[in-house]
Amino acid sequence: MYKVMALDIGTKRIGVALSDYLLVLANGHSCISRQPENKAIEEILKIAKENNVQKIVVGVPLNMDGTQGAQADDCKNFASNITEYEIIYEDERLTSETAEENLKEKKIDFRNNKGLVDIESACIILEQYLSRK
Repeated sequence: MYKVMALDIGTKRIGVALSDYLLVLANGHSCISRQPENKAIEEILKIAKENNVQKIVVGVPLNMDGTQGAQADDCKNFASNITEYEIIYEDERLTSETAEENLKEKKIDFRNNKGLVDIESACIILEQYLSRK
C-alpha cells in the first residue's frame, strides 16, 4: 500500500497534501518554502519517503483557454527535478480561489498565512486526481 502526494507549486511556497492509503481522502500536510529550490526538493523527497508515497501529482496552472503559459512551464520545470517518483500533472485552474472559499467557509483566517491557501490548494489538486481513479 502507498500514498499519493500532491504539490501546489508557487513562486514562493509549495503546498503539500497526502492521500490516505485507500487513495480516497486528501489531507493537508505542510507548506514548504520554494527557495532555495534544492532544499525544497530535499524536503519533498523526505516527506515522500517518510509517508510511503509512490506518485506525486503536480498542479499545473493552465490558462483559462487550456493552453500552457509561463507559470505552467515553471511548475513543470521544478517538477522535472524530482526523478525518484512518478510525476502526474493535474490542471489546477482556479484552485487558489476555491481554496480561499473553503477556508472562509471553515472560518479560518488565512490573510496572514498564505501557506494555508497553498496547502488547501494541494488538497484540491489531490482530490481532483483521486476522484478520477
